[in-house]
Amino acid sequence: MDTDTSQNDGWTELLTVEEAAQFLRLRRSTLDHYRCEGRGPVYRKHGARVFYPRASLIAWSERNTYASTSQRLRKPE
Repeated sequence: MDTDTSQNDGWTELLTVEEAAQFLRLRRSTLDHYRCEGRGPVYRKHGARVFYPRASLIAWSERNTYASTSQRLRKPE
């Protein structure tokens, strides 16, 4: 199944949970845990299936940027 339709009709590429975990270099169980706690990337549900827009994975990763264990970096405004 080709999920990259962004070039055809304006839809963003949707990744499965497994693909999203691989993209973020996380275990699927970690991504599942983050989703249950509400602290993971934004996702979509199609019936019982969960999909992650690639752009939301990138945005979530960029929001979790730190200079040290005690200092989160702020994005320039």
